[in-house]
Amino acid sequence: MPQIAQLSETYASQIFWMLVFFGLIFFVIGKGMVPKVMETVAVRDKQIADDLAAAEAARKAADDQEEAWRVASNNQRGEAQALIAKAKAEAAKATEGRLAGVNAAIDQRLAEAEQRIAGARAGALEEIETVASEAAGDIVARLAGVTVDAAAARVAVKEALNG
Repeated sequence: MPQIAQLSETYASQIFWMLVFFGLIFFVIGKGMVPKVMETVAVRDKQIADDLAAAEAARKAADDQEEAWRVASNNQRGEAQALIAKAKAEAAKATEGRLAGVNAAIDQRLAEAEQRIAGARAGALEEIETVASEAAGDIVARLAGVTVDAAAARVAVKEALNG
């Protein structure tokens, strides 16, 4: 077979060109392109790490701001509750003062009304005594035919009403 016979004659030249070609590929790709790709990957990894660090720092700062906001909010809420309690106390005090004044006015009116009622009661009792003593005098005069003194009739009517 002539092809096999040629193999020994071309074998050395094929190995030479294979080594030249693979050497060229090794130096062009291995020494030229791979370092650039690796540098790009390293830069990308560093950028990702920096972004993650910045995100962590931003999260920590946001947490700190949120905690500061909560503390301030709680302080403001406490101050607002203190103001509300103070306003309620002042309103209760003012209302209590007004109620005391109104109660005093009502007590005064009640005392005046009780005095008027007592006066009206005394006047009514006096009228009743007067009418009763006159009626008693007239009744005794008609029934017994005896004239009764108005003062004696009044004393008898008072005894009958009180006793």
